[in-house]
Amino acid sequence: MTDTRRVFSDAPWESEFGYARAVELPDGRVLVSGCTSIVDGHVVDGSPYEQAVNSFRVALDALAELGLDSGHVVRTRMLLTHARDAEDAGRAHREMVGHARPAASMVVVSAFIDPRLVFEVEVEAHRAATPHSPPAEETAAGPVPGENA
Repeated sequence: MTDTRRVFSDAPWESEFGYARAVELPDGRVLVSGCTSIVDGHVVDGSPYEQAVNSFRVALDALAELGLDSGHVVRTRMLLTHARDAEDAGRAHREMVGHARPAASMVVVSAFIDPRLVFEVEVEAHRAATPHSPPAEETAAGPVPGENA
């Protein structure tokens, strides 16, 4: 592949602000823009957990358009408006991409462009990454925390 590929969604700000939902670079890296709980152009209200799951779905839908899935995810950046929502965000992360064991960050921010939003995620994937199945019992560093060794 020699060209950069772009994926667009129905997010209201993509055309207004001039960005793509996802960009695949010639080296197989895929960068997914910040995804929030906006579906069909409308904010989907819900608990922090529900917003996080919806946000991950938006990101994974963009990857699917490029023929990738959650197993190709190598990095996530989660943004929250309240530290109290960290466990809900972490649970959604584990359920949606945890089997891939991506590098991850979680940061508390003051607000998002729409005050109803409480969670946003950026995702990076790599086409050459071996899709991961559910976690192995051990990693190079030893047993996976919380799993039987």
